[in-house]
Amino acid sequence: MDNDIWTVAQAKAKLSEVIENARTQGPQTITRNGKRTAVVVDAEEWERKTQRSGTLVDFFKASPLRGSGLKVCRPKGRLRAPTL
Repeated sequence: MDNDIWTVAQAKAKLSEVIENARTQGPQTITRNGKRTAVVVDAEEWERKTQRSGTLVDFFKASPLRGSGLKVCRPKGRLRAPTL
């Protein structure tokens, strides 16, 4: 077994070790029926990777389409009904 890949049964039996390895060695993969199912990561790493960088306004300001002259036309009238 790789040090960073666990079956569901192994992860359940050794959850404390899975968590400690995620903290000290990096992400730990959990598999079910031989397929990747979940990844356990250190909380600080998760926060770093999911933290927003900037606002929606910043995103649009940095767009390569800014200043391109692209025009977006919205239909006037009622909103469309959602299709299911």
